[in-house]
Amino acid sequence: MVDTGTLRPRRGLRGPRLAAHLALPIATNACLNALRHGSRRVLPAGLGGPATDPDALGRRDPEIPWLEPIPDAQGDPAAIVAGRTGLRLALIAALQHLPVQQRTVLILRDVLAWPAEEAAGILGITPAAVHSTLQRARARLDRLDPVIDEIAEPAEPQQRELLDRYADAFERADIASLTRLLTEDAVWQMPPNPAWFADRDSVVRLLTARLRGGKRIRLVPVEANGQPGFAMYLDGEAFAIQVLTVRGPSVAAVTAFHDSVLVRRFGLPDRM
Repeated sequence: MVDTGTLRPRRGLRGPRLAAHLALPIATNACLNALRHGSRRVLPAGLGGPATDPDALGRRDPEIPWLEPIPDAQGDPAAIVAGRTGLRLALIAALQHLPVQQRTVLILRDVLAWPAEEAAGILGITPAAVHSTLQRARARLDRLDPVIDEIAEPAEPQQRELLDRYADAFERADIASLTRLLTEDAVWQMPPNPAWFADRDSVVRLLTARLRGGKRIRLVPVEANGQPGFAMYLDGEAFAIQVLTVRGPSVAAVTAFHDSVLVRRFGLPDRM
C-alpha cells in the first residue's frame, strides 16, 4: 500500500518490475523512518519499533499523514484481477529475493530518487557502497522475471475460503481460530494509532485484549489497494477498514484503519 503519487520511479521500469519497486516500501522500515518528517504518507511501522503491550497503546496522532485504503477501481473485472495478481507477485518476488540492504538502497535510489550521498548518510555506509549495492539489487531484479512464474499465489477459491474463515473467527472473537490463521511473523497495524505489533504471539495478545467485552462485530468484504479486506462494524456502527495481506493459506498482515469515515468510500452505510 504505497502512496504512489509521491514516488518517482526510475525511467525504464514497467509492468511487474515497476509494481515491485513501488510496493517495496511497506516492507522496509528504514525507508519509512527516513520519510517520517516529510509530506509522504506512512504506516505505523514506519515510525518506530513494534509494541508489546496491547493495554498500553500509543496516543492517536491525526496530524501524521497516514496512508489510507482506497477502493479498487471499477472496470473490466479481468483487467482488475490481472493487475492485482501482477502487483502481488511482483512484491512477493522482490521480498523473497532481495536482501534487506539491497531493498533499502533500491527504494531510496530508484524509487525515491535520493542522491547516493543522502542514502549513504541514512544507512551509515559510503556512497560507493550505495552504488555497488544498487547495482547488485538491479541485477537481481532483472533475473526475477522467470522466478515470478514459479511463485504460487493462493487460488481464488482458496483465498475466499481463508477470508471467510477469518471473518467468521473475528466476528465470533474466536482467538484460537484466528491464531491458526496468522503467519508466525504476522503484523498488525491500526492507523491513526502509532502502535503496531509484530509476530503472531504479540498480535494474538492484542486481539485477545481488543475483542473481549462481547461487542457485536460484523465484517463486510471489500477490496482496497489491490488487496482483500473488510469494512468493520462495531455494534452496528461503521468502525474501520481492514486491509489484509494473504500469504499462501494464512494471513500475514492486517492494517486496520480505525476511521469510520473511510467506510463511506466503499459505498457502505454508516450503520448496518
